[in-house]
Amino acid sequence: MLKANLLSLSLLFTLVCFNQVHAQRIGAPSRFISHIVNPAEMTLSFHWKDENNQPYRSFSNLKAALIKENKQLVFAMNGGIFQEDLKPLGLYIEKGKQKYRLNTRRNAYGNFYIQPNGVFYLANDGQAAIVDYTEFKPHASVQYATQSGPMLVIDGEVNLNLTQGSNSVRRRNGVGILADGRLVFAISKAFVNFYDFADYFKQSGCINALYLDGSVSQIYLPEQGYQHSDGVFGVIIAESKADK
Repeated sequence: MLKANLLSLSLLFTLVCFNQVHAQRIGAPSRFISHIVNPAEMTLSFHWKDENNQPYRSFSNLKAALIKENKQLVFAMNGGIFQEDLKPLGLYIEKGKQKYRLNTRRNAYGNFYIQPNGVFYLANDGQAAIVDYTEFKPHASVQYATQSGPMLVIDGEVNLNLTQGSNSVRRRNGVGILADGRLVFAISKAFVNFYDFADYFKQSGCINALYLDGSVSQIYLPEQGYQHSDGVFGVIIAESKADK
């Protein structure tokens, strides 16, 4: 009887392993929604407040504002951790103007302060970068910037301060940069810990990646069937195009 049970367990283990490998080969459903943007060719911009100096708050409000400018919203994602009054928690630059200062505080509670945190910025030549906040140098060429944290991937490796197998799970979104300068925006479909989320960016080939936010995270991406228009956000990152 014992030998039969061991044989059954062995066969079950083999079957499970085969199914896992087979699923990987045929392309198992991803735990994440991703969107790649080439900032040198596509129009990517950051938005916080409208013409009345009020936060946009939602994708639908931003979409309506872009329509007035004869622009179509292609993609949107909340763009960084914010305070209760919807102010950015760290550095924020929009259209070359600094709207909020760099946050250099280190010993504080919250995801933002898991070290190192970072800055995601776009220059006026269409080049993008994600850097440790201590390496960010303000420059006239920087058109947009948002500070958040923690860094997920640093020089091609998962941030050593993220714990594999952690039971701290949330829906999370972030951005990574590939070697060719393209950007990978991603959001988890369900709860995920920091390590697994960071590993997704690593496996996607990102050199550096930055966590943007957690429980409030949403994505607007009609081409993949995601048209969420609700939510309450501080900064919103958006890709748009001229409306024909």
